[in-house]
Order: sequence, then structure tokens, then C-alpha cells
Amino acid sequence: MGDRPVSDGWTAGNANEDAANTRGWLVGHFIDPSQGVRASKDVEVKWANHPAGDKRPEWTSDDQRTTLVMLISGEFRVEVTGGGKIMTRQGDYVMWGPGVDHSWEALADSVVLTVRWPSAT
Repeated sequence: MGDRPVSDGWTAGNANEDAANTRGWLVGHFIDPSQGVRASKDVEVKWANHPAGDKRPEWTSDDQRTTLVMLISGEFRVEVTGGGKIMTRQGDYVMWGPGVDHSWEALADSVVLTVRWPSAT
């Protein structure tokens, strides 16, 4: 059924469905304001389903936001400037601040939640 703005102050839906047309991004400055509270300049939230072998081979360059990536299921590797982590347990996370570059790879079918702030760059 997708996103359902129920009133001016809240919404309910399904992340897989509601973020299907925004590459997994559920909340952020790029969400149409008609989606209510999902449109935000303060934070971005992404729900991502990555098949095994899916990766970002190129590294980010000088992103000036703080990012948190949390494993929901699967096995997922995040490399950051100066290190990295293979996440294997539900709830494992990697977090980094402004100016830290990153890359990632799904080592198994994985679901990850990403929170990044602020939204507008």
C-alpha cells in the first residue's frame, strides 16, 4: 500500500515499498514535501536490501556529514578511512564523522539501515 500520511504530524508505511523509488532512502531533503514528515533537512534514513556481491567499489570523497550504518541481517563490510568492520550480528554498526571516506560490500544477502545527518549538503 505504500506510504500513508495519516495526519500533518505523522505517517506509517513499509520501508521496502515507500523507499522503492528513492534508491532505499526513506527520509531526507530529497523526499517530496507531500510525503509529510519524511521530508527532512535534518536527517536521512535509508533501508537497503543488498544481494551478496553488491558493492560500492569507489570510495566517497570528503562527505561532510555523520553516518551510521547498522546491520539488520546478513554479512556486510564497511571500509572507512583508517579501518573497517565486517558486520555479522544483527545490530552491529559502523559510524563515522565528517571528512571520513567509505566504501562497502555485501558479503551475503544483507539488509542495512543507514542514518546520515544533516540531510542537506
